[in-house]
Amino acid sequence: MTLFEKKRILITGGAGFLGSHLCEKLIKQGNDVICLDNYYTGSKNNIYHLMSNENFELLRHDICFPLYVEVDEIYNLACPASPIHYQYDPVQTTKTSVNGSINMLGLAKRQNAKIFQASTSEVYGDPEIHPQNESYWGRVNPIGRRSCYDEGKRCAETLFFDYYRQHKLKIKIARIFNTYGPRMHPNDGRVISNFIIQSLKNKDITIYGDGKQTRSFCFVDDLITAMLLVMNTEDDFTGPINIGNPDEFTIQEIAKKIIELTNSRSKIIYKSLPEDDPQQRKPDISFAKEKINWEPKVSLVNGLKKTINFFEKILKV
Repeated sequence: MTLFEKKRILITGGAGFLGSHLCEKLIKQGNDVICLDNYYTGSKNNIYHLMSNENFELLRHDICFPLYVEVDEIYNLACPASPIHYQYDPVQTTKTSVNGSINMLGLAKRQNAKIFQASTSEVYGDPEIHPQNESYWGRVNPIGRRSCYDEGKRCAETLFFDYYRQHKLKIKIARIFNTYGPRMHPNDGRVISNFIIQSLKNKDITIYGDGKQTRSFCFVDDLITAMLLVMNTEDDFTGPINIGNPDEFTIQEIAKKIIELTNSRSKIIYKSLPEDDPQQRKPDISFAKEKINWEPKVSLVNGLKKTINFFEKILKV
């Protein structure tokens, strides 16, 4: 990459699970990266290995407040994504999605920068169609415990499209489905991290509901590749576009596979299902295959092995 091709890229939530992998990838491509995080769920440990890189800059900031920097592109990833974290302070979660989007869109407008919104499969809610495609409007409870995240992300999409229509902003929206891999927060309460930690400690694995509800899990490397492809589409492409792995598994199947891969003595126990927890979640990625020529490559077993190895190191088991 020549000096004139180098981009100055802002990543909000850059010290988080997805953000840290994105920082790493963009720096490897030769870009200048500003990693912004308030460390609510992000960690300096995730980006410590980048600190000495001359193309990396770390900034502690909350996107609920305006930011003034010079950038060519913005990846807006800032928002707690696990139910435990986003339900702890639901008002702040909504502010992050709504006020944060307004501030980042304002920055993009001032800088004439291209901006990517990390939206979510949660905009589909507890879906009535399966798998979910981008034309489906969703079935979301606007007053439930998950609403701060679900409706916050839906409102963010609205804001992005209004800035696109009103101010001709260059926007990209990707709806991210369940993603896992190294650097997941150990206490985020999500299925993969929960099950791996419980298995490594030989503790009971907790399944909420009967375990027959299904999920599709995408390995982080595949997801980051897709995000970069979406960002580099032509300017008139906005999305939304589904990014995820269409391979579907029951929660029970995931638990059994992790027990097997960790040689664990854990037993499976069942508890009541949380409010508004979706019964099915599977992306239709036909559009991603057509538009960005992308589909995931990492199998569940290989992805789980890499994730288990990460947790073994941080738990020192």
